[in-house]
Amino acid sequence: MNEMNLQPSDVFKCFAQVNQIPRPSKKEEQMIDFLLDFGRKLNLETRRDEAGNVIICKPATPGMEGRQTIVLQSHMDMVCEKNKDVDFDFTKDAIQTYVDGEWMKAKGTTLGADDGIGVAMEMALLESTDIKHGPLECVFTRDEETGLTGAEGMQSDFMSGRLLINLDSEDVGEIFVSCAGGCRTFAQFDYEEEAIPEGFFTFSLAIKGLTGGHSGDDIDKKRANANKLLARFLYLSQQKYDLRLVDIQAGGLHNAIPREAWCLCAVPAKYKESITVDWNLFQADVEEEYSVTEKTMRFILESETPAATAIGKDCSQRLIKALQAVDNGVYAVCQDLDLVETSSNLASIHKVPETKTIDVNSSQRSSIYSARINMANTFAAVFELAGAKVEIGEGYPGWKMNPNSEILRIAVEQHKKLFKKEPIVRGIHAGLECGLFSEKFPGMDMISMGPTLRGVHSPDEKLHIPTVQMVWDHLLAILENAPKK
Repeated sequence: MNEMNLQPSDVFKCFAQVNQIPRPSKKEEQMIDFLLDFGRKLNLETRRDEAGNVIICKPATPGMEGRQTIVLQSHMDMVCEKNKDVDFDFTKDAIQTYVDGEWMKAKGTTLGADDGIGVAMEMALLESTDIKHGPLECVFTRDEETGLTGAEGMQSDFMSGRLLINLDSEDVGEIFVSCAGGCRTFAQFDYEEEAIPEGFFTFSLAIKGLTGGHSGDDIDKKRANANKLLARFLYLSQQKYDLRLVDIQAGGLHNAIPREAWCLCAVPAKYKESITVDWNLFQADVEEEYSVTEKTMRFILESETPAATAIGKDCSQRLIKALQAVDNGVYAVCQDLDLVETSSNLASIHKVPETKTIDVNSSQRSSIYSARINMANTFAAVFELAGAKVEIGEGYPGWKMNPNSEILRIAVEQHKKLFKKEPIVRGIHAGLECGLFSEKFPGMDMISMGPTLRGVHSPDEKLHIPTVQMVWDHLLAILENAPKK
């Protein structure tokens, strides 16, 4: 499959344009300027709000003026993750894509199809001259990935339409009608350096090559969390040896299952061989536990230059115990649906010498507000018992299904006509901006859909090319059959 001949060509042409523009979360200025220029060159009503969201409005095509306005919405930012051996600057460089069979991938980085392919579909519709549709409001939100601050800051008069299609889902043939709410939690330990006694062996531990993925949509796939694995080994070692934790740098983004974790430690030199044996045995145990989901993980132990100081022993012991104890993964499943209800993700652990703190980030999700609060409090209690300072973020709301949804009825009907089968209608454990829209725009009738993506929020992100055409055809059919005013 040649990248130049991908279908639908207009959508992939726009996606190529999107991937030329740096757009990390909270640093979307270049993308905002691009979209404003894009809309104005088409002589369409184009504006941005104070939060940085952009809207481009397109009038109905001839004969479709009597249809209701449909809002199409996607987010302009992307998760910026790369393999450590890749030289890439997300604030300057264009994403380098390539085709591998039926999949589009990026060279060592996230692809940005989450949600660049949704942006591209909106752009293709705005440029089109031969597609039947009623009035359109194409909305592009900023900073969805690290806080949904674009949707949070949107004013209630920014969109006038009351039928909305969110283009930020990742499974073709599935229509999403509800999502989980979520929040971030943060724990911080203050530490002092202590001298390491003479005769200690200093070594580094690294866990790499894990699958990772989205901390909501992939949390039920039994993928290993690199931070929890590293903490598990440190806890076992702490029970056996006079372990000193010198440094720890583990995990990354709050909404990604950690793929890599690293730390620097020291033990009395007489245990040098014992710790190596323990590490090898631990690796074998973990490989057996995750034999299906983690085919490429690597466990690395290396001798290092002897360290002079380490994190104070009392602090490091309390930290390691808390990391061992804290919940991670699926906590509860919905009572009435085959769907994760509540989960937690231990996202990152970083020693910060500038502030003399160890910072621990995590996120909690639930489709039930009280359960989400309980999950965040569970995290807080563990780290408070360990002597850390804890903050729980305000979070964002979930989105409850509308059983009388008109846009869902049309989407299901058109899917059956096009593909001769019913779509799967379900909720998603990830957070979508629809949750915030349901609060800011009462009565907004919404669905979410999109082509198939895999490995999102990681350098393994890939887009299933044939599904883009399927979603495009489905979207155009929905627009052509939009309800009358």
